[in-house]
Order: sequence, then C-alpha cells, then structure tokens
Amino acid sequence: MLSFTRWKATLILMTAFAVMLLATPNLMPQSWVDKLPRALRTHMTLGLDLQGGVDLRLQVDSDEVRRTLLEHLRDDVRRVLRDARLQVQNIGFQGNAVVVRLREGQNGDLALTELRKIPQAIGGAFSTTGQFDSEVSRSGDVFTVAATDAGIRDKISRAVTQSIEVVRRRIDQLGTTEPVIQRQGLDRILLQVPGEKDPRRLKDILGQTAKLEFRLVDQSMTPEQAISGRPPADSAILYEEVKEGNRVVQQIPYVIQRRVIVSGEELIDAQAAFNAQQAEWVVSFRFNASGGRKFAQTTTENVNRPFAIVLDNKVISAPLIREPILGGSGQISGRFTAESSANLALLLRAGALPAPLTVVEERTVGASLGQDSITSGTRAAIIGSIFVLVYIFATYGLFGLFANIAVIVNVVMMFGLLSLIGATLTLPGIAGIVLTVGMAVDSNVLIFERIREESRAGRSVIASIDGGFTKAMGTIMDANVTQLLTSIILFFLGTGPVKGFALTLGLGIITTMFTAITFTRYLVVLWLRWFKPARVPM
Repeated sequence: MLSFTRWKATLILMTAFAVMLLATPNLMPQSWVDKLPRALRTHMTLGLDLQGGVDLRLQVDSDEVRRTLLEHLRDDVRRVLRDARLQVQNIGFQGNAVVVRLREGQNGDLALTELRKIPQAIGGAFSTTGQFDSEVSRSGDVFTVAATDAGIRDKISRAVTQSIEVVRRRIDQLGTTEPVIQRQGLDRILLQVPGEKDPRRLKDILGQTAKLEFRLVDQSMTPEQAISGRPPADSAILYEEVKEGNRVVQQIPYVIQRRVIVSGEELIDAQAAFNAQQAEWVVSFRFNASGGRKFAQTTTENVNRPFAIVLDNKVISAPLIREPILGGSGQISGRFTAESSANLALLLRAGALPAPLTVVEERTVGASLGQDSITSGTRAAIIGSIFVLVYIFATYGLFGLFANIAVIVNVVMMFGLLSLIGATLTLPGIAGIVLTVGMAVDSNVLIFERIREESRAGRSVIASIDGGFTKAMGTIMDANVTQLLTSIILFFLGTGPVKGFALTLGLGIITTMFTAITFTRYLVVLWLRWFKPARVPM
C-alpha cells in the first residue's frame, strides 16, 4: 500500500491539479474568463436561492386541450362520412361528444360501421371500436361519438409534456442558464429562472401560444357583410390589432379561410431584421422542404390575392401576393418594434405550445435575499469546516495536518467537477459540500485509528501505517459506495433542491475516495521517505 512508482505519483498529482484548476474561473473577473480558451471557461451557476430570479407556476389550459381534441374528432367524423358518400345534415358538440345528424334516406348502418373505424387517439382519447358501447351511440339518424375521461386526461398529460419542451426551448433562446422546469400534478409546470431580471418579458414570452399559420383571405364577401350576417362555413372572422404602445386602438376585421396552407411547424428558422427600404422591423423566416413547396405552390396559384399571416388566431398582416415566392423564405411585417420582432422570432424558433399557459403563481426572489443566503450559507460552511479541521489537527497532530490538506484538496476538486459540468449551486448544494467535508474527515479518521491500533500492537512505523491503510480500505469503500448509491437514487428520484444536494454529495463522495485512497496516502509516503521517523507521531 505504501509503494508509489514515479508514474503513479505523477498521475495522482496531475489529476488533482487539473481538476482543481477547473474551479479557478469561479474566482476570476468575467473579463479574465472571457479571455480563457473555451475549454477552460468552466464555472458554476448560482441557483435561484442564491442569486435571485423568477419562480413561476404555469397551468396548461385543459379546456383548450379538450376543445382541440373534440375539433379533431369532429374533423374525423366528417372525413369518414364524406368518404362513405353519406350526407350530413348538421354536426356539433354536446359535452365531450360530437353529435352528427344524417340527412333522410342515408344508410345509418353504414354510417355506424364507418364511425367505428375512426382510429383511436393516442392513449385511448376516444374509442369507437365497439369495445365500449357508450362511445358510439345511435338514435335513428343521430350518432354520438364521445371522448372518454381517461382519454382527455391522457391528452392533457401529453400537452403538458410537450409544453415543457417548448418552454425549455424558449428559455434557452433567452440565454438563461440552468433553469428548473418540472411537472407538477396533471396540468401544471414549475419554472424557476435564476438571474432573470425582467419577469414581465418572461411571462410575455411564455404566455403566447405562438401558433403561426398562413391562410388565404376569403374574398367571397366583405368583412362587414360577414359581421352583419354569417361568414362562409369554411371561413372565420379574425382581427388585426393596431396598437399604440401596449394599448389596442383599432381592430381591423378579415374573413379568413379555415384551411391552413402552411403552419409554423414547418419553419426551420426565424430571425428579426430591419428592412431599410420600408424603415420597419420585420421577421424573416425560412421553411423546410415540404413547407417551401406548399408556400411556392400557393403563392404561384394566387397572385394578386391577399395572403393572411395568422398568429394565435390574430392577423399579423394580410399582404397581396405580388409574385410567386419560390425560395421557401419570406418576411413577416406588421408594425413591429425591435423588441417585439425579436420576441416573435424567438417564439417561432422555439415552436408553438399545444395549449395556452396561464401564470397561476409568481414569486420574485430579489438579489438582496440571494446575497443573504450566500453570506449565511458560506459563513456556516466556513465555521463548520474550521471546527472540523481544528479538531482533526488537535487529535492526530501531523497526520491531522495531512488529513486537512487532503480535505482542502477534496473540496476544491469538488468545485472543479461542479464547474466542469456547469452545475447550479444552491443552498442544499452547500449543505452537501459541508457533509462531504465530514465524510472526507471520517475516511481519514478510520485510517488513522487503524494506524494507532497497529502501533500500539508493537508494529514498526512502516508496518503500522501500511496496516492502517490496508485494513481501513474495505470499510471506507463499503461506506462510500453505499453513500454513492444513495445519492444516485436521490438524484434520479428527487426534484429541485434534493437533486442539488444529491449532485454535490455524489461528486463529493468520488473526490473523497480519491483523496483518502491516494492523495493522503501519498502525503504520508513522502513524509516517510524524507524524515524516516522512528515512531508514529500521534
């Protein structure tokens, strides 16, 4: 156990030095860090409880999810009946069901058979296979196709999962590091953004569904005629809002066809730009191959017709198609400012939410509170560590000094690993660091007590030290591996603060095993080689 070849000693020292070096950018001014090579710009991010920020609880609009589900179900009912050449008198909603009435003389048995062929929604959003008789019911020429409660819950759950990914992309586009985004219950999302200084902009970015659609304007009647009467069945009245600041001063009506020519899902890029010719801010966009083909075909077939750009059921603009647009790209204009164009481009790049999000709870942690947390946590960690180091030195003398050096190296290495992975340091993380100091000391205590026992048994200095390290190693490995497994379980099953505690604890266990098994032993070996003591100094 006390044999160290030159290459082993070099490897131990280089490993310790390299990992400790990763922690140094945390102590440097940002201007110095920016001059370092990219691989060395390692740093930790302070969590919400240390640097302040925004804490939001978001709720997915479950009513909108249900409405969308029923609309898709209605479209499926129309499609299968049309394909079967069955004529519909009327179709509408009743609760969580689609109710359709056939015209007189239509084949009701055929209609029932075709409706039962509608594919089931993912997770059983509705069942029309005959497995549940209540899902498709018939009363004469009236048919009812219902969505099950379990299916609606599944659809809401999937909408939340998709919303989490969209929220994550939007936050990443803002340049915020290490946000906490977690699911809560059936339809809620927890969002914590450390360091965010503008909660209003954050809520604006998250509050927009950003469902972009390109549709043709219906010119079969004027907006005034549609408002006073009824718009065509395949069209709807949508409005363009004219704003002065944040206030809407005018709403311009349009009759817009319901059929979506190209949707925002086929966008691959969107950027804010300034159009010098028109002296206005615009959003430049680019479609994928499929969207580009549909966009080119539509603009070729509808020259001199208005083409509406619709965002969240509001018309942004409805320009005339002057000529075919064949490049798969274009611009969106609509009285944008620099900020609003940048925000819209961000939303389009991140993708649309499946349903609107509502902020149901908001908390803002100020920087002063974060600084108080840093000060209190740091003071507690330093005081606790000093007491431990002083006790070890007083108890074990020179060997206690070796242990203290190893503990300091251990903590710095742990900061280096946290910086390497870009971890977020929170108050529970600081608690994990303090616990790591205790565990590192515990490993050395086991070794030193074994050395004492061997020395009291009359063994020589080298035999006592070798026996102490050899016999304590099994206990140290068992204890640390058990703790490591516990921290891994905490990390994968825990949330928020528990994850931060588990991460620092797990990394601390790894560095503790390194310092206890190799670094402390190497310091003792150097002392033996240089001083050749006649007795164990403790």
